[in-house]
Amino acid sequence: MYPLRTHPGGLGLALLIAVTFFSQACTVSDSAVYAAKDDSAEADVLAVVGGTEITEEEVAGAAAGELLRVNRERHEILENSLDGLIRTRLLELEAEARGMSIEELMAEAVESKVEPPSQEAIDAFYEARKGQIRQPKEAVEERIGQFLTQQQQQTVLAEFIAELKTKYGFESYLEPLRVAVEDAGFPSRGPESAPVTIIEFSDFECPYCSRVVPTLEQIVETYGDRVRLVFRQFPLNNIHPNAQKAAEASLCADDQGKFWEMHDLMFKEQKSLELEQLKEKAARLELDVEAFNDCLDSSKYAEAVMKDQESGSQIGVSGTPALFINGRFLSGAQPYEQLAAVIDEELAKWEPKTDS
Repeated sequence: MYPLRTHPGGLGLALLIAVTFFSQACTVSDSAVYAAKDDSAEADVLAVVGGTEITEEEVAGAAAGELLRVNRERHEILENSLDGLIRTRLLELEAEARGMSIEELMAEAVESKVEPPSQEAIDAFYEARKGQIRQPKEAVEERIGQFLTQQQQQTVLAEFIAELKTKYGFESYLEPLRVAVEDAGFPSRGPESAPVTIIEFSDFECPYCSRVVPTLEQIVETYGDRVRLVFRQFPLNNIHPNAQKAAEASLCADDQGKFWEMHDLMFKEQKSLELEQLKEKAARLELDVEAFNDCLDSSKYAEAVMKDQESGSQIGVSGTPALFINGRFLSGAQPYEQLAAVIDEELAKWEPKTDS
């Protein structure tokens, strides 16, 4: 309601850059088909084809993933609207306390603390993403600067709002949306008793999945036994031709107790995932090569990978990486700070408060 003042068109262009150039997930398209119901039909029968009934239960199963996505979008709208109202109320209280308008408060507390991004920062941003941007630096330099400025503004604003929550008091009663995700019997790190379980649906050939690997490693190092990480397969075979066999290779390595070693090596060497290259990796990891090759060539785990994909689709996964933190969905290669914030919220519900 009280937007930051930015360079003309800055926010729109910044968002354009974010959407156009810096997508955080590998995705496949989804579609849904809707049809009218004949009121004269039985309550649980929605159609009859060639004498065979199609029941409401069948349709609900087929539409489960899409319905979950719609429900998730609805909940995100509610969360964003609530966050906006909370922020507005806090800013109004602080502006009144300081005897100024909200615009003046924003200028003093936020905008004045944001420095224009340096040329070095712009260059570094471009160099790290030029493969995605695919335009000369000169053509996007101004927009990158606006995007970096907007990021700084949002960071400073978030810190300011956090201070105001402490100052004026804050409680939210909107529960996060949670999805039941199976976690037993899959490769994992951390104790089963951990209060926070992170379930990742991933694709070994997805570049965004490789980006989240060091972030999750940092999470594991930071939170230790309080976090359990579970890996589930979701190869996007229509855009990543080597992803299926890479997924199977990870499970063949798991047979020999080296899932995570193969996981790390495949993400490190993501452009070398053809069949013979997978077998070469197994040799470098000092696996029983004959057993590994038999496992991979026989497609021993092809069905298991397919079941993982089906399971992911049923709970709304359509791209990778897809993370569920105690059932709370986060899409794409989210930064460490975003994941840590959710984990801290979950830990606060589990860890007993100590009297000061």
